[in-house]
Amino acid sequence: MENLVIPLVVLIVLIGAALVVFAVRRSRRGVPPQPSAPSAEVTTPDEVAPPVEPPAAVVVEPKPEVHLEPKLEVKPQVEVPEPTAGRLVRLRSRLSRSQNALGRGLLAVLSRDRLDEDGWEEIEESLIMADVGVEATGQIVAKLRERTRVLGTRTVADVKTLLAEELTEALDPKLDRSLKATPQDGRPAVILVVGVNGAGKTTTCGKVARVLVADGHSVVLGAADTFRAAAADQLATWGSRVGATVVRGPEGGDPAAVAYDAVKQGIDTGVDTVLIDTAGRLQNKIGLMDELGKVKRVVEKHGPVDETLLILDATTGQNGLEQARVFMEVCDVTGVVLTKLDGTAKGGIVIAVQRKLGIPVKLVGLGEGPDDLAPFEPAAFVSALLGTEHPDAV
Repeated sequence: MENLVIPLVVLIVLIGAALVVFAVRRSRRGVPPQPSAPSAEVTTPDEVAPPVEPPAAVVVEPKPEVHLEPKLEVKPQVEVPEPTAGRLVRLRSRLSRSQNALGRGLLAVLSRDRLDEDGWEEIEESLIMADVGVEATGQIVAKLRERTRVLGTRTVADVKTLLAEELTEALDPKLDRSLKATPQDGRPAVILVVGVNGAGKTTTCGKVARVLVADGHSVVLGAADTFRAAAADQLATWGSRVGATVVRGPEGGDPAAVAYDAVKQGIDTGVDTVLIDTAGRLQNKIGLMDELGKVKRVVEKHGPVDETLLILDATTGQNGLEQARVFMEVCDVTGVVLTKLDGTAKGGIVIAVQRKLGIPVKLVGLGEGPDDLAPFEPAAFVSALLGTEHPDAV
């Protein structure tokens, strides 16, 4: 019995061992291994991935502050205008074109040995073509013929001298051609400048200011042409050149108000002369002409207007006479400034203006230069037209 127990125990142990081996092999083949809990991954500092950072904000570097030196306003240098005495004589060469129709035309006639009827007719025609006017020409030629008959001379030199005398007389050298620009009773003299569009009125107004400054007057300019901004700017430029104050208003403003303020400025600052530039007027525009009358009335609240200068374009010829008549009715013109006399062949318009209107020509424009506006001197003017020497010529 004992002999059976030992083998039985050995058999059971072998069978158990075999079952254990079988179970182990089976588990390795069919049963997937159970996942184990994840363990923390340990990395070295070099292996640490950089954290994802949000985009950096765009930083605008402030511009370095630039300190600019303040601009110094460069004031135009005040000019000293050329003296007006003898200016017309010095500018006589500018009348060369005006001399063409009158001086040179007459020279051809007067170069003949004798003057016959045809010669006298040519003299008359030359005067008419020079815009002296039919009536004035008839009177001048009639007097000239009578004098040559009485004196018994028909030589070229003598007749030319007589013609110069007659033309000078026709210009009435006794007329007062001075500008009324002297203060009266503690208030400045007031000069109103009027004229149609295109006559060079604003430019001439600036040149008149230079004439006054050249003769020792202090001036305030009133830019009462408020309908044209360029006119006020232009006048301001002229004023700055001679140190004259310019009073201006808003574009399209009341011209009468600007004129009033200009005179008040002149009174307050104690200047000698207030020169008021008005808008260019078309003589057939009744409303505009009435407005010009209003400017004059408003200015006269400070005192009377001492001078009203009418700017006429010499190239308009006889049409300028019609312009002058209308302005005389509105604002009592006291003097004429004849512009562009260097660019016209009709210098005789000076005679026509004075004989027809009884208004003295006080200044004549003989070029585009700032000092090409000259006080009118009848004898010097006639000698320039006829090409004769004037005693004051330089």
